[in-house]
Amino acid sequence: MKLKRVLVPFIAGALALSLAACGGEDKAATDEKPQEETKPEEKAGQEATNEQEASAKEMQEKLAKQQVDNNKIVAVVNKEELKGEGYNAALTSIQSQMQQMGQDPSSKESAEQVKTQALDMLVNQALILQKAKEAKLKASTSEIDEEYSVLEKQFGGEKEMKKALKAQSMDEKTLKEQIADFIISGKYQDKIAPAGKVTDKEIKEYYDQAASKSKEAGQELPPLAEVSKEIQGIINQEQQQKLLSKHVEELKADAKIELKI
Repeated sequence: MKLKRVLVPFIAGALALSLAACGGEDKAATDEKPQEETKPEEKAGQEATNEQEASAKEMQEKLAKQQVDNNKIVAVVNKEELKGEGYNAALTSIQSQMQQMGQDPSSKESAEQVKTQALDMLVNQALILQKAKEAKLKASTSEIDEEYSVLEKQFGGEKEMKKALKAQSMDEKTLKEQIADFIISGKYQDKIAPAGKVTDKEIKEYYDQAASKSKEAGQELPPLAEVSKEIQGIINQEQQQKLLSKHVEELKADAKIELKI
């Protein structure tokens, strides 16, 4: 069971943002130190870098305005109150994904789209976790520690991890409690949307379509034998996602959901 599909939107996304902020503060402190005289081309490069940093800072400030107070109740799902902290983490993740795709999440149209997606993500996760707890699924200490270690490595070690947690006003205990919830959710997802069997025909068809698109783009895929297992994993994920989406819609139909923002 891989945690990434449920962990990233709520934990990694928020921590990544705070880690980037910490890094920016460290660089700003370094830039304050006296520097030796630079050559014209170096100066031009530095000016371009400064402009990029200023633009990135401006964008970050715009995106931060879309967030809500961490303690604000943003939705109620089957009497469970969902607060701004989880919403902001989901919001941050979606904003980041849009930027990676070359889209501007700060525009008025995008802001509404991001808000809807963040609320939907939060509600879906709450519904899954509620059902997982009803099924009495558990997360062992070793499972939690393993996922915590993975996150710690992603953020560059213990020191950087603690810095990111501090920036989010979070401690190790709270993070591990969240990780436990996501492990339980992941187990439930695997239970109701198990990986099905993928035929050689399905793998070949997927490969041929991908190869055709790559050829149009002037690129060439590796031989089928080299990517067969990877394609099998992709098809499995798509199958599971369809099953999970259908199940979540069924949960929503039976749930009492009230959006507060």
